[in-house]
Amino acid sequence: MLLSEVLEGLAIRPEGTYVDCTFGGGGHSSHILKALGPKGRLLVFDQDADAARNVPDDPRVTFVPHNFRHLKRFLQLHGAPVVDGLLADLGVSSHQFDEAGRGFSTRFEAKLDMRMDQRQGKTAADILQTYSEGELHKLLEQYGEVTNSKTLARTIVEVRKTTAMDTTLAFRNAVSSVVKGNPNKYFAQVFQALRIEVNDEMGALKELLEAVPAVLAPGGRAAIITFHSLEDRLVKVFFRNGTFEAEEEHPFESRKRDNPLRLVNKKPIEATAEEQKRNPRSRSAKLRVAEKL
Repeated sequence: MLLSEVLEGLAIRPEGTYVDCTFGGGGHSSHILKALGPKGRLLVFDQDADAARNVPDDPRVTFVPHNFRHLKRFLQLHGAPVVDGLLADLGVSSHQFDEAGRGFSTRFEAKLDMRMDQRQGKTAADILQTYSEGELHKLLEQYGEVTNSKTLARTIVEVRKTTAMDTTLAFRNAVSSVVKGNPNKYFAQVFQALRIEVNDEMGALKELLEAVPAVLAPGGRAAIITFHSLEDRLVKVFFRNGTFEAEEEHPFESRKRDNPLRLVNKKPIEATAEEQKRNPRSRSAKLRVAEKL
């Protein structure tokens, strides 16, 4: 995903230390390694135990089996408190979508799990069973941009009194009467909302961003790929202001921002038409890059 753009954005130095916060299948990492020399180092994070199988047998690589929200702590633990660059490719890896038993995809019949870290407690089925109508409405609206989120939330609360919704098929059948538009697109949005909530993806992203200024060396770069408007807004605002508060322009005074980051690209970088054709998922990908001053 946006491979050449990421590598250009990171401006990799052969002797540098880099972090892949979302290792997954190791696609980006393999190319970062090619750009590193024998003294370079790459630390890779992934909370999904399946990702460990993809770690190359290379002394320059350190695998950290944890969520990137703990970035600062584990970099210190592994003797790399300051790094020259980091990458985060947010969302779900292709492997997770294709692994039927994980419940991420609407294509397969499976338990509604959606936990990226199997050590975690709460599943998507738990959310459907226990969240209030208001809570369901909010997450479906904000994280899935589901058109009739209020109606769907009400339906879930009503149906769960008599029907188990613990598998992908059972859930789809249980709420089929309120589906709007293309069912595949509709359920993709619903599943996205559940997945973001299950894995506290917004909370984890905030903690990652807050760590960026502390872990980057001067001149070091952070490259983050988002797939959702809420994620992109968090990254855009933090990279621009060094805080999550969007600073308002004041007509009569100039306010100096105490921000240790500089935007490398003013606008998000998007996949080329060729990549979008080859990989439809890249259509919603946005890459933003910032440099530590």
